[in-house]
Amino acid sequence: MGAYAQNISVSAKAAVLVIADTGEVIYEKNAYEKLPMASTTKIMTSLLALESGERRKTIKVTDEMVAVEGTSMGLKADDTVSVENLVYGMLLQSGNDAANVTAAVLSKGKSFSDMMNERAKEIGMTNTNFVTPSGLDSKDHYSCAYDMALLAAEALKNPEFKHICSKTNATISYGNPPYLRTLSNHNRLLRECEGCVGVKTGFTKKSGRCLVSAVERNGSLLIAVTLNAPNDWNDHKRLYDYGFAKVQTKTLSYDLSDYEFKVVGGEKDSISVKLMNNPTVTVKEDNIEAKVFIEHFEYAPVKKGDTVGYVRYFYKDKIIEEVPVITTEAVNLSAV
Repeated sequence: MGAYAQNISVSAKAAVLVIADTGEVIYEKNAYEKLPMASTTKIMTSLLALESGERRKTIKVTDEMVAVEGTSMGLKADDTVSVENLVYGMLLQSGNDAANVTAAVLSKGKSFSDMMNERAKEIGMTNTNFVTPSGLDSKDHYSCAYDMALLAAEALKNPEFKHICSKTNATISYGNPPYLRTLSNHNRLLRECEGCVGVKTGFTKKSGRCLVSAVERNGSLLIAVTLNAPNDWNDHKRLYDYGFAKVQTKTLSYDLSDYEFKVVGGEKDSISVKLMNNPTVTVKEDNIEAKVFIEHFEYAPVKKGDTVGYVRYFYKDKIIEEVPVITTEAVNLSAV
């Protein structure tokens, strides 16, 4: 168990609680052990679907696409369905048929599992190997609690993914001919846990109960993952109560009021600059460091709001934010 595990116990074989902003671990139990992760796999399949640029594309379903066992959104051969609605079918109804259709459409003759594993590598999921798009059991299909938390954090950066996985139910259209039907989300935490915004449930006999969730409170977003957890709903509620008591939300700022930015060949020799915005981050400890990188000068003309540098923020030697530095006024060319 990790450094914080002595303060809380969970039923899960493996678990982790992380800060979404930084990936910092608040709690872990066997967080890097390779285990099956069941339908939480559909987080990756859904993310690839939304990143494909084809979410509005309409597909005609074939028998081969829906030849899969387990949970279903009810697709049949000759149905028409959009890629976006397949994502609803995966994230709410946990449809294995939706995952298979998505893989068939996006792979375009390539290996969809290769696409999943390439994206996993980009995210930093070093203890993960995807084989199936749905999460049905396969010997070489596995992940770990920490990797699944990284995946959830990445997926939640996608506004549409976050919107869909946070819905308790949705009415969408598909079929032959398409007609409206309502899908219900299997994630009980959306109704039972304050601030829950997703993410995905999962279960097979081999994997046991798996759950990836995310909760926002007071500007902080935490992500919890449990694998093989008989009492997963209570595990996650307990983890969040524990975690939010351990973290703090900080507004990132930097005083540039005394800084004079040089302008060459303009009506003014110098102007003031400021941060473009002041983002917030969630951390366990108040030890954020800032480093300023600003150009030595700029040739006129200069527009108000031009980017002339940035402030980079570090937390425990890791970059957590980079905020542009912009000009506060315009400078025209000198008349001389």
